[in-house]
Amino acid sequence: MKMNQGVNEAGAVRTMANACVASCQKLVAQIERTKQNLLAELQESFQVPEQLFRQALGEAEALAWQTGYPQLVFPTLGMEKVQAVAAWQRRQQSLVPGRRANRLAA
Repeated sequence: MKMNQGVNEAGAVRTMANACVASCQKLVAQIERTKQNLLAELQESFQVPEQLFRQALGEAEALAWQTGYPQLVFPTLGMEKVQAVAAWQRRQQSLVPGRRANRLAA
C-alpha cells in the first residue's frame, strides 16, 4: 500500500512540475509577443535605431521579471523605457549640430 502511495505522490509532483513549466513557457511567450508588438508599434512613432529599442525593451523585461506580475508590468514599463530612449535620442540629435559649429569655429 505504501508503495502505491509513493508512486502517486511522484506522479503528482511530475504533473505539478509539468504544469509549472507550461505556465512559465506561456508567460515567456506572452511577454515576447508584447515585446514584438511594442517594437513594431513604437518604431513607427519614434525615429530611434532598432538596437536602442531592443535594449530598452530588454531592460524593461528584466525589471518586469523581478515583480510578481511581469505580464502586467512589462507593457507599461516597456513603453516608459522606449519613450525615455526616444527623448534621449532627440536630445543627442539636438546637440550634434552645436558640436559641429563649435568645431568649425575653432
